[in-house]
Amino acid sequence: MKIVGQNKKARRDYQVLQIFEAGIELHGDEVKSLREKSCSLQDSFARIENEEVYLYNLHISEFSQSFYFKSQPKRRRKLLLHRKEIKKLMGRTSQQGLTIVPLKVYFNKKGLVKTEIALAKGRHTYDKRRKLKEKTEKREAQREMKNW
Repeated sequence: MKIVGQNKKARRDYQVLQIFEAGIELHGDEVKSLREKSCSLQDSFARIENEEVYLYNLHISEFSQSFYFKSQPKRRRKLLLHRKEIKKLMGRTSQQGLTIVPLKVYFNKKGLVKTEIALAKGRHTYDKRRKLKEKTEKREAQREMKNW
């Protein structure tokens, strides 16, 4: 698995409840651009429209050597999921107020571009502070055990 891009803020800003793997519908120059690792997941999100899942604000830079066909860097891209997974996402997002957040984009062993999306619940600022405090306390305890 070759990771192209990660959304590092997603795990901090959201509580991840369930993770799905989805394919992305891309143009040829976008795949070549992803092989150069020119991808940004910052501020990207997924939305369900007409029983299809679309990914918004995924920035894939233009391929430097393409001259005939150039795609838009932040166009919406269709995610390829099974019908049961889409139904599950539709139910959970509409009833429980959850969001769909992409975590990372990568190439699998067969060379296909996949994305890892998560069904997530937004965190409040006090939750973020509490989690950061717990993390630092745990790190300090490990240092003390190591030095002891």
